[in-house]
Amino acid sequence: MIVRIMGEGQWTLADSHLSELNMLDDELLKEMEGGDEEGFRRTLGALLHAVRRLGEPLPDETLEPSELILPAPDAGLEEVREMLSDGGLIPG
Repeated sequence: MIVRIMGEGQWTLADSHLSELNMLDDELLKEMEGGDEEGFRRTLGALLHAVRRLGEPLPDETLEPSELILPAPDAGLEEVREMLSDGGLIPG
């Protein structure tokens, strides 16, 4: 699967990593619902770090359709809430 981190680029990840990303996504949703800004920042950072750690970056000149689009590391809680209209960042 291809994952885009807004403002950074794209990574290719094996589908086998989806469950780890889903766990972080679920945690992020709970923190957002509870208004836990500190937890939100921590978990968003962990989610983005997982994509970078588990994936292979695509060259900057390559542009592929992304199955997942994640917010930039500096995205605010409200900005990410708008991205969550379907119930989560990670489908599944």
